[in-house]
Amino acid sequence: MLEQQFVNALSLGCVYALFALGFTLIFGVLGVINLAHGAVFMVGAYAAIVAVDWLALPMWAGLIAALLTGGLCGVLTDRLVLQSLRRRGAPHLIPMIATIGVAIILNNSVQGIFGAANLRFPQGSVPDEVLQLAGLHVTVIELGIIFLSFALMLVLIYVMRGTQFGRALRAVAESPKAAALLGIDVERMFRVTTFAAGALGGVAGVLIGLYSNAVFPLMGQSMLHKGIAVIILGGMGDIRGAMLGGLFLGFAEVLSVAYVGSTMRDAVAFGLLFLILLVRPQGLFGKVVQRKA
Repeated sequence: MLEQQFVNALSLGCVYALFALGFTLIFGVLGVINLAHGAVFMVGAYAAIVAVDWLALPMWAGLIAALLTGGLCGVLTDRLVLQSLRRRGAPHLIPMIATIGVAIILNNSVQGIFGAANLRFPQGSVPDEVLQLAGLHVTVIELGIIFLSFALMLVLIYVMRGTQFGRALRAVAESPKAAALLGIDVERMFRVTTFAAGALGGVAGVLIGLYSNAVFPLMGQSMLHKGIAVIILGGMGDIRGAMLGGLFLGFAEVLSVAYVGSTMRDAVAFGLLFLILLVRPQGLFGKVVQRKA
């Protein structure tokens, strides 16, 4: 049933979009492709597991734990790694390589603490009822994923477009030197950006853990590949593109599983991305930049 697949695709695409938003924030403001974002995504899921399973807290507390833990990981990555590289004027490739090291440290640390086996959220932490809406079967988890993802995306868009802080952040993204001359605390903006990006990644980790009913140390690797594809499709550093690109990838995966086969899911989804980029290499909302000779 096409309408039922639409609901499934929307919930999965919302998680991809939420993950990609954090990814594109880092690139748009700091100019860094943060390859540790997938590991932060995974750490957020484990933070929620600790809160909900070990400490017997409700799921909303697990989401807050994931948000704060992911944000803390983002800030620490900036303070301990990226900030020192910025001060030394390191080329753009160096911070990207450094974030690979951060990802390895996080993955190995989590695996050493929790082991490599799949973990699941305890039964009863989230209602498992199936609702009937206009003839569609929608679980409470799917509704929660859709509403929470859209709420966070709308809040981010409002902050970026409708507040003085957002305008300052966009000024930093355009030119950190010019923003500093205007009196903007650039380093503070970098810290807030890395916290927000990590927080979005942490929440996305919880949502995908609920969606797939599995949390494991390497869960961020496949999500990282999809996040890179999404921000390239949407246009590097563009929030609108990250949202639409994530939704597109979710729809492509779900529909390919329904009508082609689960073994061809990634091949069909990434094949469609490849075809779109052949037509529009700069992405949906990207700009063509002429390289100077």
